[in-house]
Parts: sequence; C-alpha cells; structure tokens
Amino acid sequence: MHEMGIIIHLSRTLDKVAEENRLKKIGSVTIRIGEVSGIVTDLFQDAWDYFTKEHPVLSGSKLIIEPIEAVTHCDGCGRNYETIKHGRICPYCGSKETWLIKGNECIIKEIEAESTDDPDGREEDA
Repeated sequence: MHEMGIIIHLSRTLDKVAEENRLKKIGSVTIRIGEVSGIVTDLFQDAWDYFTKEHPVLSGSKLIIEPIEAVTHCDGCGRNYETIKHGRICPYCGSKETWLIKGNECIIKEIEAESTDDPDGREEDA
C-alpha cells in the first residue's frame, strides 16, 4: 500500500509547515487528489487515521479529500475531454495524440491549525 508512504511524506511536509508557522495543533488538512493519481482514497483515509494517532501535531486531525477531475487534451483536434470516460483515444476525432492536462496531482489545498500565542514559539502560561 503506497498510500502509507504518501502519508509519511505528507506528514514531513506538515511538520515543516507547523514548525515554520509555530503551529501547535493541526485540526484538519484538505488534500486535492487527481482521479488518475493512483491513490485509492479509502486506503489513503485509513492510512491517515492510523498514522495520525501517534503523530502529536496531527493527532485527532481530520483529512478532507477533494477530487480533481482528470482531463485530457487532444493534439489532433485541439479539444479537451474527460479522461476517465474516454481514456487515451480522443472521443471527438479518434486520435491517439493526447496528453493529460490534469488529474494526477496530490496537492495540499488547506491546513486548519492552532498556533502558539507567543511570537517566539513558546506557549504562554494561562
């Protein structure tokens, strides 16, 4: 399951963001995942739930997944079409001279977090 490897890589990125922005707790992360990225979203969610239980800054955080529609462009006729529905062969002209415009990405869209109160990164006593 490569989803766990992606989660581990993602957590390293989130750790850096948390450190740079003095975040003490990440509440939610919104990820945009392409339809043809090869990521199985159910497995991705399961890997997130498992991994974040033991990762302090992410513990209890919510993962929000937004799909990115896969779109292919045809050089033969210059039109774009739905990749999932039609594959590599253009439904308009039958050309195989096509390429993916979008749909294989995995992008962090938004991080909702709680920052420390002190600009030096120390928590203040209440």
